[in-house]
Amino acid sequence: MGGNSPCASCKLLRRRCAKDCIFAPYFPSDDPHKFAIVHKVFGASNVSKMLQELPVHQRADAVSSLVYEANARVRDPVYGCVGAISFLQNQVSQLQMQLAVAQAEMLCIQMQQDPIMPTPQIEEVDPDHKPSLLQNNLPHQYLNFASSSNVRESFFGHDMVS
Repeated sequence: MGGNSPCASCKLLRRRCAKDCIFAPYFPSDDPHKFAIVHKVFGASNVSKMLQELPVHQRADAVSSLVYEANARVRDPVYGCVGAISFLQNQVSQLQMQLAVAQAEMLCIQMQQDPIMPTPQIEEVDPDHKPSLLQNNLPHQYLNFASSSNVRESFFGHDMVS
């Protein structure tokens, strides 16, 4: 910024804002909290070094990340943004499980409501020929999920222990 109004970092650090101040484009004077929190967590010197090592076109994204990480660290001093990421990953996993259960339930209901296609007549019977699921009615374990054996093939084709 330079000149009349110092940037938020220079205001907080109580120094004169130079014309080529590295902080001025990213920490405007009208948002002092943004720099204050980044300074509190990372330190002005470290932030300055980070910004100087980056190409100019990447600095705005870096400042955004630093602000996000500093806010997360203030909210959760132990885990910071890793805690937030972990929470969101767990939430995604739970929602994926709920979706899989809902899809399985829909498939079960659909299978119970849809009439089963009749078996086509085969004129010659070959004892070595094993008919596919598409040619015959569905086996018992697919429809009622109860089996007397310890291991059975599940609805999704994986072995399950009962």
